Amino acid sequence: MSLRRVVVTGLGALTPLGNDPQSFWQGMSEGKSGAAPITKFDATNFKTRFACELKDFDPSVILDRKETRKLDPYAQYALVCADQAVQDSGILDAFDPDRVGVVWASGIGGLDTFQKEVTGFIQGNGVPRYNPFFIPKMIADIGAGHISMRYGFRGPNYATVSACASSTNAIVNSFHHIKMGYADAMVAGGSEAAVVEAGIGGFNAMKALSERNDSPETASRPFDKDRDGFVLGEGAGALILEEYEQAKKRGATIYAEIVGGGMTADAHHITAPHPEGLGALNVMTNALKDAEMNPDEIDYINVHGTSTPLGDISEAVAIQKVFGESAYDLNISSTKSMTGHLLGAAGAVEAIACILAIKNGMVPPTINHFTDDERFDPKLNFTFNAPQERKIRAALSNTFGFGGHNFSAIFREV
Repeated sequence: MSLRRVVVTGLGALTPLGNDPQSFWQGMSEGKSGAAPITKFDATNFKTRFACELKDFDPSVILDRKETRKLDPYAQYALVCADQAVQDSGILDAFDPDRVGVVWASGIGGLDTFQKEVTGFIQGNGVPRYNPFFIPKMIADIGAGHISMRYGFRGPNYATVSACASSTNAIVNSFHHIKMGYADAMVAGGSEAAVVEAGIGGFNAMKALSERNDSPETASRPFDKDRDGFVLGEGAGALILEEYEQAKKRGATIYAEIVGGGMTADAHHITAPHPEGLGALNVMTNALKDAEMNPDEIDYINVHGTSTPLGDISEAVAIQKVFGESAYDLNISSTKSMTGHLLGAAGAVEAIACILAIKNGMVPPTINHFTDDERFDPKLNFTFNAPQERKIRAALSNTFGFGGHNFSAIFREV
């Protein structure tokens, strides 16, 4: 069996920087921060009182009020974002629907729904008056189900749940489905809506979030000496992947080719990365092997880079071990410095950042760098504070999740 080439022909993005791929790219190009005081609930009593929320999100662009009430926000994000990508790609009616699949990720799923239903039960003195849509709204696979039902796509359909690596997991799996001939096109991505009391409170209890309440816009500062945790974000990212020859034949816009994916585990700790970056090292090595590429063929790495004290160090260590002297020729950046951490949606949004970086010949920056950390090699180029123009032949996107889940994807110009 011959392996097939896979390309990206459609994009959708809902991010704290903008609600479509164009405004997302514009925000990154300008080095904007999406962080601000929380508006979704009264966060006065929380240790962290800010987040990277979506701005001006309107589900009515494709959903009526009745549909919206039946969907958790994470599923609303999934449908709106996936529709952007589907319309952008022009795949409707271009393929046998039995050969089009959906792999849609969420690290948590319907957290808002779960919180409201349980709160209502407690406030109702234990009387079980649960909404009949409680379970279908909450479960993490329902985003994939709704997308397939909306368009009639009957190919492979499921959710990937691997914490903050979930949507890169979805992309890599979708890539392999097409590469191996199990599908001709796939909707791949993820969505998350965890900026709720339970989300902020839970991550605060873990001491995972920045508490820089006096300056939210500078709180996410990957690789800075004074980083103190990540900033919680929300949103979605969607990619349409399809077989290259068919895309070329139908005259589709081809943004980039996906050429490799890696999957590993740290097998170390529930939240902390391997101190020597072993899982990250292995996943990047596996992605390069899958792509049949050498390290010196990668020009840009969009790192996991969450702005946590340990995570940033282990990832930088792994990059230097994998890339050797070529590491000094790389541009490295963490777009989480601008978007915050979108959890299960992070990988898809960051894959889009890689693809648009290739298309536009520009590396988005790592903003909010104020103080060098002597634990990082000063010869590494973290693209601090301003974008950098360069030709990008190929870009690698890293995502790592609680539980030690690691996924990497490589995109290349066509």
